[in-house]
Amino acid sequence: MSAPLIRVDGMAGRLSIGDWSCACVIGKGGLLAAADKREGDGATPLGDWPVRAALLRPGRIDRAHAPAIPWRWIRDDDGWCDDPADPAYNRPVRLPRATSHECLARADQAYDVIIVLGHNDAPPVPGMGSAIFFHQWVIGADGAPKATEGCVAVAPQDMREALGRLQPGTVLRIG
Repeated sequence: MSAPLIRVDGMAGRLSIGDWSCACVIGKGGLLAAADKREGDGATPLGDWPVRAALLRPGRIDRAHAPAIPWRWIRDDDGWCDDPADPAYNRPVRLPRATSHECLARADQAYDVIIVLGHNDAPPVPGMGSAIFFHQWVIGADGAPKATEGCVAVAPQDMREALGRLQPGTVLRIG
């Protein structure tokens, strides 16, 4: 059996894996060709991005939902570097850190599950975008899911379904 393809239709706001689909949100900057992606633009890069691994927040998701891909628990000192001048750009880092970064142990539910994608990572090109993940969405004050900073996000219950469908070799296609 071949690895599943995750399809993201950013214009329609739909994510599908095989015959299963759900609503999704993308970056507040819309869709952008990967070659035009820049750090901080809020855009979601078009293309095929290999699923590298999963990061799960202990106490917020049960081990029973662990996927069939490499995964580990998120620690309180886990971060992701988004500073183009840092040699660790677009890589996991330990906090505290003097350079710009994201804290992965967030107060909201967005990063309770992080699917790390192979965007700008082989090797990272400074300024071409970092921390492009597949994660859970956050509901805004208006009751609607908030757009991301460039990631793809789904409802928590849909993320749990998606986790069970991930296999080694899975690719996320943003179109």
